[in-house]
Amino acid sequence: MENSAKRIAEYLLQIKAIKLQPANPFTWASGWKSPIYCDNRKILSFPEARSYIRDSFVSLIRELYPHADMVAGVATGAIPHGAIAADKLGLPFIYVRSGAKDHGLGNQIEGYYEKGQKVVVIEDLISTGSSSLNAVKALREAGCNVLGMVAIFTYEFNKAADAFTSEKCTLHTLCNYTVLIETAVKSGYITETNVETLKKWRTDPSSWGNK
Repeated sequence: MENSAKRIAEYLLQIKAIKLQPANPFTWASGWKSPIYCDNRKILSFPEARSYIRDSFVSLIRELYPHADMVAGVATGAIPHGAIAADKLGLPFIYVRSGAKDHGLGNQIEGYYEKGQKVVVIEDLISTGSSSLNAVKALREAGCNVLGMVAIFTYEFNKAADAFTSEKCTLHTLCNYTVLIETAVKSGYITETNVETLKKWRTDPSSWGNK
């Protein structure tokens, strides 16, 4: 898994899915300011990276959850990744919206499922973990047996780790912040100055841009 994580980090850097703007920070949906942004939607435009990540998901799910009945993707970023992984696994696929629709059937979970089915959730990115765990809660409330979640990348925030522990949901990721930064330094993608900025942000992301 370590070599796989490094290769995925290399892909993310090569396709410029990672953006660094210390002088002009990004604002996340949570309101946090960040000098770094991970846009995993770009993976879809690069067949080699897309296939490698799909196959990595498939290997991980086969290893950890061989008895899974179904794959669920978290809308919207993880829908395509979840769908192609489910296709290769030969499993049904559903996806979970951030909330129930206010029209039509009013679904939050789209696709066919039955109560008691064993579900593996696929996510593209873990930041604070709130939106990802919202999907887990929706599936559990619908009667699904959530085995765990697998994701492409995590920023490794303590807040997210605590949230997953609190919800009793196991999380495994293909790549993480530590590996990404190490790979970025070795490849010359970021400077030592960038590293210091990223380390400071990492220790206190919720208030970093407000100091």
